[in-house]
Amino acid sequence: MIFKSMKTLKVKSELAQLEKIRKFIKENLKEYSLSEEDYFRIELSLVEICTNIMRYAYPGTTGDLFLKTWHRDAVIYWEIRDGGIPFNPTGLKDWDIKEMISREKKGGLGIFLARKLMDGFSYRRDDDQNVLTISKRAVEKKSKAQ
Repeated sequence: MIFKSMKTLKVKSELAQLEKIRKFIKENLKEYSLSEEDYFRIELSLVEICTNIMRYAYPGTTGDLFLKTWHRDAVIYWEIRDGGIPFNPTGLKDWDIKEMISREKKGGLGIFLARKLMDGFSYRRDDDQNVLTISKRAVEKKSKAQ
C-alpha cells in the first residue's frame, strides 16, 4: 500500500497540547479542497478523540499521543495512537441523544460524533498501543495553481 504525503506529530497527552494538535490538523488539511462542513467534521472528530485520550488513557500519569495523516486516492486518513490503557471505542453503543440530554449524561459523545461524522472508523491494539484510524472520502488535493 502506497501512502502519499504522510506526516506525523508527537505530543504529551496533556490538554495544553490541544492547540498544537489543532495547528497540525489545519496545516495538513489546507492542501485539500474541502468544504467547510468536511473540515469541521474532521477537526471536531480529531479534537474529541485526542481530548478523550488526554483525559482517560493515562490515569494518574501522562504519556504520549501520536497523530499521523496521509492520503490515498480520494481519501484522507488520520491515525491516533497512544500507549494508555486498552480502550476499543468501536465497542461502544450509539447514544440516544434524547436520553442523554434528559439524564444529563456526560461522556462518550465525542466518540459517537466521530463515528457519525467520519466515513471510516477502526480500532486495533498494536504493540501495547491503542491505534484508532479514521478517514474521510471525497478529498481532492489542491492543484499547485490554486
